[in-house]
Amino acid sequence: MAKDRKRNPPQRNAGTPGAAVASAPGQKQAGLSRNGAAAGEEARARPRGAGAPGAGLSTRRFFEIYKRGQGYYTRMGTVIGGAILILAGMNYLWEQLGVFADPNHIWTLYFRAGVPLLFGAALGLFLFWVSGSSRKCCDFLIATEGEMKKVSWSTRREVVGSTKVVILFTLLLAAILFVVDIAFLLFFSSIRVVQVPPEILRRIFGLD
Repeated sequence: MAKDRKRNPPQRNAGTPGAAVASAPGQKQAGLSRNGAAAGEEARARPRGAGAPGAGLSTRRFFEIYKRGQGYYTRMGTVIGGAILILAGMNYLWEQLGVFADPNHIWTLYFRAGVPLLFGAALGLFLFWVSGSSRKCCDFLIATEGEMKKVSWSTRREVVGSTKVVILFTLLLAAILFVVDIAFLLFFSSIRVVQVPPEILRRIFGLD
């Protein structure tokens, strides 16, 4: 029995070295397959238009409108108000530069017209940047319009009623102040602190 054990030693379950080497490429390929499947699921879960993970960090163009369609009324109000101020400034520059106008030198006309145009173009680009391109300014305008939509506006009946109350109160207060003013005038005139001509009193009371 001892001789048979020496001749035929028991086989181990560890396997041959060649089998271990052959299984390594298979494990690597399986890992690559799992990574590819995970990447595909991530791409499908990403919303359309999101692009690559770093695409949102890319710089936008200057003339690209930020969040188009949002904050329309606040943006348009900003543009209209800014345009009025820019036109007023251009008109002011045109009038002030009139002292340089000389009919004998055509360049003075170009200078007088060019300065307001450059002024308007520069401020127009700045106005576009504020209302359409700047992230912070546009987010502020959009948030402002969102807050304005939350305001509870009064009805037509409430506005009419409040207006009537204000008008009546103003008229009543004016009448009270008129009576008090006349009373003080008569009092100080009677004690000779203020000398009021009689014709003025007759005009006040409509006796003429």
